Amino acid sequence: MVNDVCEVVSRPQDRSVVGSRWIYKIKYATDGSIEKYKARFVAKGYAQKEGIDYEETFAPVASYTSIRTVISLAAQMGWEIRQMDVKTALLNGVIEEEVYIEKPEGFGTHEKKSHVCKLKKALYGLKQAPRAWYGRIDGYLQKMGFGVTWI
Repeated sequence: MVNDVCEVVSRPQDRSVVGSRWIYKIKYATDGSIEKYKARFVAKGYAQKEGIDYEETFAPVASYTSIRTVISLAAQMGWEIRQMDVKTALLNGVIEEEVYIEKPEGFGTHEKKSHVCKLKKALYGLKQAPRAWYGRIDGYLQKMGFGVTWI
């Protein structure tokens, strides 16, 4: 709720509702002691049907040849290369479709048992999550002036 990922709404009659679940993991330190406990809320995207629950998926891929070419060019031109890792990339994508998921176990709205969550942002497991993230980062980079010009 703090990240404004979804809103609780009445269960729609004409739309499918994707299941959801919690994934729990224990992270260990190098000495074997418990470093931290992690919990991730995911959508059961494997139940989504193309054309009904989503229209398009997309996962940007770079070939090794392209990566080697860019690194070679950077070395020849004396350019600086920086790499970034966005740990919660898929959670930052804003989805365009109407996607409804079951409320998470332990969710605080007990008086609304028949209600579901309407997603505003993507969750891990959704078929359209990679596409939503790519759309968001692409829009930001183009706004910053990094747009691709085709000759």
